[in-house]
Amino acid sequence: MKRTGTLLLFVFLFFFLASGVVLAGKISRVNFDNEVAGAPSKFFSSFVGTWYILKDGKDIVYAVDGRKWARGTMSAGIADKAKALYGQRYAEFLDSLAAYRYFPLTIYQGIKDVNSGTISVSFKAIDGRIDQAAGIAFNIKQNGDYLVIRANPLENNMVAFKMERGHRSVVQWIRNIPIKSKKWYTLKVVIDGEKAEGYLNNKRYISFKYKKKIDGKLGLWSKSDSHVFFDNFFVQPK
Repeated sequence: MKRTGTLLLFVFLFFFLASGVVLAGKISRVNFDNEVAGAPSKFFSSFVGTWYILKDGKDIVYAVDGRKWARGTMSAGIADKAKALYGQRYAEFLDSLAAYRYFPLTIYQGIKDVNSGTISVSFKAIDGRIDQAAGIAFNIKQNGDYLVIRANPLENNMVAFKMERGHRSVVQWIRNIPIKSKKWYTLKVVIDGEKAEGYLNNKRYISFKYKKKIDGKLGLWSKSDSHVFFDNFFVQPK
């Protein structure tokens, strides 16, 4: 009986850890392997755009699908999702987010806030005539402001954007970075107080100092008609 109980516990822990959890030391990993194709992710809450789990060959990935994009789409059930994140003060977040309908956004539910540490994700841009943007959003605030570092194979560049008061502005723009569609890359953001750095395949391209300490929720980001796959989401707060 003890042996059976131990085996069941081992199996439970294996699948729990494999799918995506906050581990000891607050390290969080999500690889989507045990999620259901065609369904929303259990670990992310989408607010703008169409996000869902799908199969990429034998792999299970998280996708943003902008193929039917038209002036932006707010995700289904966003009021309930915002309440889950911010309680009764959720309306302020939704009012500001409406200005960013052009930019698909999904927020990670596994960690409340991050003010220092490393966030990374694998991405593969599949399609998009206007954009093929893959980004990590961070410093996501209740008022709807946030920062993002993204890569784009159509433009061969990486950009850090500041989304504040309903407007997007460039913080840093790095051109002539060789990025190809339909190929996997690893995007990484390192936060340390007011400083943020952006890496592609462990090479640093972006580095800037924000006007105040970075501290907020995390998510994945895209733009307009981008069709992009994401996998192996990783967070390690300091």
